[in-house]
Amino acid sequence: MFNNAMGLILADNKKISLGELSNPRALSAMPFGGRYRIIDFMLSDMVNSGIKNVGLLTYNKYKSLMDHLGTGAAWSLDRKNDGLHILPPYVNSEASAIINDEELTGVMDFLRQSRTKYVIVSASNVVLNTTFDDFIKSHEDSGADISVMFNRDGTKYGNPSYIIETDNDGFVKDMLYNPPKPASSKSSLGILCIRRDLLLDIIAKQMAHGITHFGIHSFVKMYDELKVHAFEYSGVALRINSVQAYFNASMSLLEDSVRADLFSEGQPIYTKVKDEAPTLYFDNADVSSSIISDGCRIYGKVEDSVIFRSVTVAKNTTLKNCIVMQDAHISENCNLENVILDKNAFVRPGVRLVGHPEYPIVIGKGAGI
Repeated sequence: MFNNAMGLILADNKKISLGELSNPRALSAMPFGGRYRIIDFMLSDMVNSGIKNVGLLTYNKYKSLMDHLGTGAAWSLDRKNDGLHILPPYVNSEASAIINDEELTGVMDFLRQSRTKYVIVSASNVVLNTTFDDFIKSHEDSGADISVMFNRDGTKYGNPSYIIETDNDGFVKDMLYNPPKPASSKSSLGILCIRRDLLLDIIAKQMAHGITHFGIHSFVKMYDELKVHAFEYSGVALRINSVQAYFNASMSLLEDSVRADLFSEGQPIYTKVKDEAPTLYFDNADVSSSIISDGCRIYGKVEDSVIFRSVTVAKNTTLKNCIVMQDAHISENCNLENVILDKNAFVRPGVRLVGHPEYPIVIGKGAGI
């Protein structure tokens, strides 16, 4: 398939913090689902839609992201023409100053180098598996200047949430930010379709007014002066807005219906390939209702958990409702429940950690306990 569109993904969101989990990395670089990063889903969506030119707008903490993406080969984006472009923070030659530390990046130059008609702009906190064919067609048929994708989750994923109200023709007539009593359940997914030339004009106008921050919903707010159409997405969409939302989204992968929607055979999710040995399950290992990645060594009991690559679960240790990231080590005689262990974390023998499903315990990257 081919779409006359390019992609632009915002790698981070300054309004979202996952505490210790997001301190060392951008939001889009958060590990997810045992072997993926959040960015893998949107990149795969764009590639599966026939989009071959994708820009990744970064702010800071993007080393982990660049290590993961490399040249974009895993997504077939290592190309002589187009491909994957990392847009690091710098002041564009047309900007005169940095205001409030919100840098205008290389978006203008990136957009000008393309000849595509449309741009798909996406936030970094949403996990879904889709193609943008219907979205682009709906945008063209509606005659809108901007189209925004939404679903009917309302505010159930917490803040930040952008609730939109539409008229009978599906055009946005109002948008509320974190409303205490939303009048609508229509919640923006932070995915836009807009003409490339119009996006260039809007950014140039914002620069002229001293605005140097690129925000997706600042474009949706222009419903008074532009025609902004809303497109409903009916599939599974997981928002990562907080530690609790990340934990709940990860646990939902244990449900067959969620996995079937997010990992459809016809629309694969690509990621960086790592050649690891198969996981070893030793004699006393007991694993149920869990996602176990390759390279692990399981001696103990694992229940309702998501385990990333090369994790060791020692003898007489029990994990329940846990997320354990790459290269973590849990020693003997431990009991962990409702815990998130970041990469390279180490749990000493005999430790007992029990969090609450709504307030999981987080052990940071490389920490020992």
